[in-house]
Amino acid sequence: MPSGGAVAYDNMSPSVFILWLVTVPLLLHPALSNPLGYFINCGGINEVTVDSLKYIPDGSYIKVGTVATINKPDLLPTLSTLRYFTNTLSKKYCYSFPVIKGNKYLVKTVYYYGEFDGGKQPPVFDQIVEGTRWSIVNTTEDYAKGLSSYYEVVIEASHGKRLSVCLARNKHTGSSSPFISALEVKSLDNSLYNPTDFHKYALVTVSRHSFGSEDIISFPDDKFNRMWQPFNKDEIPVVASQTNVTSTDFWNLPPAKVFMSGITTSEEKTLKLEWPPVSLPSSYYYISLYFQDDRKSSPSSWRTFDVSINGHAFYSNLNATNKGVTVYAAQWPLSGQTQITVTPTGGIPYAPILNAGEVYQVLPLGGRTQTRDIIAMEDLAKSIQAPPRDWNGDPCLPKGNSWTGVTCSDQFVARITSLNLTNAGLIGTLPPNIGNLTALSHLLLAGNKFSGTIPDLSELQELETLHLENNNFEGPLHPSIKKLPKLHEISSDFQNNKVDGKATKHT
Repeated sequence: MPSGGAVAYDNMSPSVFILWLVTVPLLLHPALSNPLGYFINCGGINEVTVDSLKYIPDGSYIKVGTVATINKPDLLPTLSTLRYFTNTLSKKYCYSFPVIKGNKYLVKTVYYYGEFDGGKQPPVFDQIVEGTRWSIVNTTEDYAKGLSSYYEVVIEASHGKRLSVCLARNKHTGSSSPFISALEVKSLDNSLYNPTDFHKYALVTVSRHSFGSEDIISFPDDKFNRMWQPFNKDEIPVVASQTNVTSTDFWNLPPAKVFMSGITTSEEKTLKLEWPPVSLPSSYYYISLYFQDDRKSSPSSWRTFDVSINGHAFYSNLNATNKGVTVYAAQWPLSGQTQITVTPTGGIPYAPILNAGEVYQVLPLGGRTQTRDIIAMEDLAKSIQAPPRDWNGDPCLPKGNSWTGVTCSDQFVARITSLNLTNAGLIGTLPPNIGNLTALSHLLLAGNKFSGTIPDLSELQELETLHLENNNFEGPLHPSIKKLPKLHEISSDFQNNKVDGKATKHT
């Protein structure tokens, strides 16, 4: 049986779900300062404003891809351009943003196909955040309805001072090209979704609804630009509230506007709701439900009720005060269709009210690369004039999408075990901290145009194979190379280099 929820002034928990985003009206509000974070107009060359948020061109955050313009009327400005990726040899295509290590971020990706490639059906591909394969992007159904699509994930920046958001081909992509229309990376307050262990999990948005609203609630009512969708209420009664609710009283900072209306039913009747409105894969989910009594209640007239999910008690004898409350569970098992049931407590004549709800799927992280390895590889990339085009994001992860030439171990904290750039046509130098790749067994750089001196490699105690021939290295051969305990294969004379001193082959 699921573990019980708790009443608190807010919270959450976590893959592969699409939210529904309208594509039409140009929202003309006066421009306001963006919340802390990045709002990116992918493929654009100009700053554009949507719903009072300024989106800037993406050229400062990605080095690869081709831009395209969608010539269709009545599109949001962020949907009228996109960036797409044709290089089939690249393991992934990454945006990279300066962040604060340990902070939580809400990442949103937006897609509108617009037949940019002359086809009729959108391509299908993967998206990756911080080295974890986040979801498959399949916008076919939405695009057929004239809609764009968006995806969201809450994740901690754990890799260092940059956060990566990447696209990658999968077995369904074929010869088509992954693409992206807009991208948001927003820093979240510490209180948001804090029951989740973000060292192990991310949270993927499944649904977020303001049940009584007629329109989408987003920025500026929600400072993080989370979209609270209206709900298809059919014949479910809606009740309005005149009571002011303070958003900061809740951990998750829901916009106060979601408490201005809610759905209800007749007195002493049970409110039943099929929500979220999608069939869920078997997994654990973070569920947060928001309630508020529209009356100035007293102990003699409290609006109390029991909440259950799929027949399991979620919270009992809940008192929905006029200040508002949240009932949440950090990890609740769900599968298939979900029914929320709100039943008045015996003897209470007041009908139940439900204002809003959020559901996130708990996504186990795919691991991360050792920080010292990341720093060494980033420095190597900076030391090369034109590094491989997929050298961005996590060097090792996810598995199958490591950097070109990089092989890694399978641990949760991955280490780089081989670097093979033989005959890659690279021009550059080797940074001094290449020796920080202490798990490296094979360093194969032959047939390039590396120059400068060969740095101290004494820390590479696992190195078995070293090929540096046919480059432009010069200066004395560092004595550390001859002392490496496991080195058994090395180019004996560093041919076609200008290195003083010969190396011997270890046995």
